[in-house]
Amino acid sequence: MKIAVIIVRILLGLMFAFASIAFFFKLMPEPETTGSIKTFTDGIVASIYLMPTVKTFELLCAIALLSGRFVPLATVVIFPITLNILLFHVFLAPEGMVVAILLMIGNLFLGYYYRDKYIALFSAK
Repeated sequence: MKIAVIIVRILLGLMFAFASIAFFFKLMPEPETTGSIKTFTDGIVASIYLMPTVKTFELLCAIALLSGRFVPLATVVIFPITLNILLFHVFLAPEGMVVAILLMIGNLFLGYYYRDKYIALFSAK
């Protein structure tokens, strides 16, 4: 189980690191979009702060995942981003659903592995 956790943690870290570095250094051209995807991305771009903030959190979580430090925290912080990636592909771009599902499964797997660390979050006191 421990080897599987290390593999999933490294793969997730690499995926988020690549995505955030590619965004900040503009390593890939912006794809042409139409319809609902264009409306969605235009709204995100119009907010000015949203994508840099998301990509900053992705990079910080990638560093945590790759280094093995603060992994339970990184798993919790990256979960809403992973969920939004999945929902984006479910509703707007189903062609990228495989990667989104793998991201979600990896995040849920790490969350399950570190479930003992989250008990304090759910206590009523």
